[in-house]
Amino acid sequence: MTLATLLTFSAALFVVAATPGPGVAPIVARALGVGFAGTLPMVAGLILGDLVWLACAAFGLAVLAASFGTAFMVVKYLGAAYLLWLAVRLWRAPPGAEAVAAERRTMSPLRGFLAGFAVTIGNPKAMVFYLALLPALVDLGHVGALGFAELALATALVLFAVMGFYAALAARARVFLVSPRGRRMLNRVSGATMGAAAAGVAAS
Repeated sequence: MTLATLLTFSAALFVVAATPGPGVAPIVARALGVGFAGTLPMVAGLILGDLVWLACAAFGLAVLAASFGTAFMVVKYLGAAYLLWLAVRLWRAPPGAEAVAAERRTMSPLRGFLAGFAVTIGNPKAMVFYLALLPALVDLGHVGALGFAELALATALVLFAVMGFYAALAARARVFLVSPRGRRMLNRVSGATMGAAAAGVAAS
């Protein structure tokens, strides 16, 4: 695969990923709740979801993916329901240090990973990018194992950079809200953001 093709793909993915949507909102909400490190499993899940869509496009599985539309819908609504449950917990959380520990226990690394994966698998924006736009950017008929590895690495790096940037900004803002009143406001903002993400996933 040529460098120009890889850069074109990376630039297009960067624009799509950086546009706020169902993928960005839960990352921001999670970072506001428990800081940057707490978002990493969710970011990994998001990346894996994108790699699944990339594989569907690269290996000609678009028809198979479309035939499993019901399964993807189920995953989408389960992901939305989980995000909504987290939103309610954040909204109702007391503004103490013990609430932070409770938030960490509520979403284990595995749960965070699965939540991120479910959000991406059920995200129509990801589906459209990989199954409709990607073929216009990359000649998938000539993508071998090495080409796929290059696309997968570019996908992981771009998504980690974008989601990491959002998470870092949110985590930095969180540092300034350490008083009980500030913590309560932070919980409400995090809960509202997570709820908006759930609504976006369910409605899209």
